[in-house]
Amino acid sequence: MATRFPLAVLVSGSGSNLQAILAAAVDSAYSAEVAVVISDRPGVRALDRAAAAGVPTRVLCSDDFATRELFTAALCDTAEHHGAAAMVLAGFMRILSALAMERFPDRIVNIHPSLLPAFPGMDAVGQALARGVKLTGVTVHLVDEKIDHGPIIYQAAVPVLAGDTEESLRARIQSIEHEVYPRIVDALIRGAITLDGRTLAWGNT
Repeated sequence: MATRFPLAVLVSGSGSNLQAILAAAVDSAYSAEVAVVISDRPGVRALDRAAAAGVPTRVLCSDDFATRELFTAALCDTAEHHGAAAMVLAGFMRILSALAMERFPDRIVNIHPSLLPAFPGMDAVGQALARGVKLTGVTVHLVDEKIDHGPIIYQAAVPVLAGDTEESLRARIQSIEHEVYPRIVDALIRGAITLDGRTLAWGNT
């Protein structure tokens, strides 16, 4: 089997998108493998998911570092120590400094539960419901030094239904996330998506 592209997956919570990537990576045709899972919180379910899959795990708490730059440097060091050549954010709730983009240029990807630039930051689902929008969705984007700001790779719309709660809307959004995120990561690794400034072009996927 050909050597697969090693990823560091960054997590902060339950790790459902991590699980989707781990499930996709079971297929030998998948372009990537998860080399390490790094959490900024101990005891989260994502760490259990990684351990069950036999993937190394590390915990780096940002409060243990004096600055965001030092935290980011330690995170990048850990990813590289495990051979990772790209970082995938899967519910990771910390902002990385520009150092991460310097060390992993155009190789850090994130997924967000809204149609960016609408509702960046925390509680995007709650924000959408509070504003009364009829349409929200999922955005996969490259990471830059701003919050939910990097070049958009992919978006999928999710309707907001009458009577939706945060739980019901989040569940429908997550079902889309779990379907598309592994596929987009695979396409990026295979070179099916190219970047020119903030413009991304798709080849064969």
